[in-house]
Amino acid sequence: MNPIDDLRVRHSTPFRQLGAPGPDAAQLQRMLEVAVHVPDHGRLAPWRFLRIHGDARAALGHALASRLVEREPDAPAAKRDKERERFNHAPCVIAVIATLTPGHKIPESEQTQSGSCVCFSLLQAADALGFGAQWLTGWAAYDPRILELLGVGANERVLGFIHIGTIIAPQEDRPRPDPASLLTDWSPP
Repeated sequence: MNPIDDLRVRHSTPFRQLGAPGPDAAQLQRMLEVAVHVPDHGRLAPWRFLRIHGDARAALGHALASRLVEREPDAPAAKRDKERERFNHAPCVIAVIATLTPGHKIPESEQTQSGSCVCFSLLQAADALGFGAQWLTGWAAYDPRILELLGVGANERVLGFIHIGTIIAPQEDRPRPDPASLLTDWSPP
């Protein structure tokens, strides 16, 4: 396929359908090199990466399950188990963290949007190298205790957890909107 056709068929793979192997160090480096080629007004590079892999995935899952019980003491066992296993499917998870510069001439919203582009670019890079990937947030991306555990600073926020691995179960793409129905032309009054 050519690049435009590749982009037209790109889709996320549910994280539960991702398994080993994940990207090796060289493949991950290539993905990150692609991910940083995004619009970045002011050249702030207002993002960073946090890799969660190996035993760290299970440790984070145990922290999520414990924190869930603190937040919801009556949480059913199935919900606790789901949180415990959340990061154990894909062999590599990259947290994309916005590193915002408050008061800068580049608005924080534009800094955040640049980081969102990084997330999507990382999905595209994973796909181009033959991996499946999914961009997720969930409550853990906003919980103060989990953010502290991950080392997320006061002027930072998690924009997404990008789960990357080998697709272990095929899936069909979801229906997409017709772009022609979304396009209008602006005319001056």
